[in-house]
Amino acid sequence: MIYLDNAATTKPCKAAADAVMKGLECFGNPSSLHSLGLEAETLMNGQREIIAAAVGAQAKEIFFTSGATESSNTAIFGAYAAQGKRKHRIVTTSVEHPSVANPINKLEQLGCEVVRLSPDENGQISPKAVLNAVNGDTLLVSMMLVNNEVGAVFDVGGAFALIKKKYPQVVTHCDCVQGFMKIPFTVKKLGADLISLSGHKIYAPKGVGALYVRSGVHIPPFMLGGGQEKGFRSGTESVPLICGFGAAVAALSGKVDENFKRAKSVQGYLIQRCGENGGITVNFVGGSPYVTSISVQGLKSEVLLHFLEKKGIFVSSGSACSKGRKSSVIKEFRVPEKLSDSVLRISFSVDTTNEDIDGLMGAISEAQGSLARIKK
Repeated sequence: MIYLDNAATTKPCKAAADAVMKGLECFGNPSSLHSLGLEAETLMNGQREIIAAAVGAQAKEIFFTSGATESSNTAIFGAYAAQGKRKHRIVTTSVEHPSVANPINKLEQLGCEVVRLSPDENGQISPKAVLNAVNGDTLLVSMMLVNNEVGAVFDVGGAFALIKKKYPQVVTHCDCVQGFMKIPFTVKKLGADLISLSGHKIYAPKGVGALYVRSGVHIPPFMLGGGQEKGFRSGTESVPLICGFGAAVAALSGKVDENFKRAKSVQGYLIQRCGENGGITVNFVGGSPYVTSISVQGLKSEVLLHFLEKKGIFVSSGSACSKGRKSSVIKEFRVPEKLSDSVLRISFSVDTTNEDIDGLMGAISEAQGSLARIKK
């Protein structure tokens, strides 16, 4: 098997799997006052400290969620609940993940003015462009760190620094799912009030994530109930999944730069092999080497994807959340219409090798010689 769909999800690492089992054995409810509850709470809070340290935050600023979708929904609807009666503008990008884009679409339906900034010809959105879209009526700016379809890295820190200097009351949110433990950043350098994190993109189990809430920032709870997570996110915490999340972060800590260089090398080899093929276009090379968008000219993405799957090679045609629908994000990054039906997203893990790329390219060459071409 050659697995190159790591932007969709990653295979849980052994450390995470072992930690999940430990969390299952520590079965007490972390809210219970007896010794079994205290044991579970202590174990859980140890993971909170690990995750906080990885982004340069305080443990009290990390709140566990069911995943980045819940984290982003909490951030966006929370900002609206806190300021939506007084302010009405939201600034975001045109290439956000659906877990950010769709909540903002909902707020637009409720009467918010939404400004969506598109990448320029270099695939960037300048900090000044973001600042220029903000005014005194702005309640929220939400901007992703790494685009999940092409790997573009945005200067979130630069944009948020300008915004906070001129409009300190504006809430800033960043979806860091594709950047967390892959490219170096800290909460201080990002300058975000709210940051969404996910477990299953970094070799932890599905169903667990976190929301960083900067100390001093107050947004109302999104989940109401028993008052867990200091009243911010009710619902009994999933200690096993949280343990897996913390273990995955611990396994990657101190290796971000090393893994980045290795991924950059493998991406370079992918680009070289695409160039040798002649029938493959590299659509975009962004700041994150973990994600590369290519188009196999004349072959429909879905057909090629299933051809590769039969060879034991797994890729995607875009965001996993799109479920095969044509991506508007690709258009925003100025991929020509004639190539948009032929897009493959190749996304790496820390274990991806040049041999994996050779297997992919060999299978694509075979497909080019056997599959029907797109009719013009």
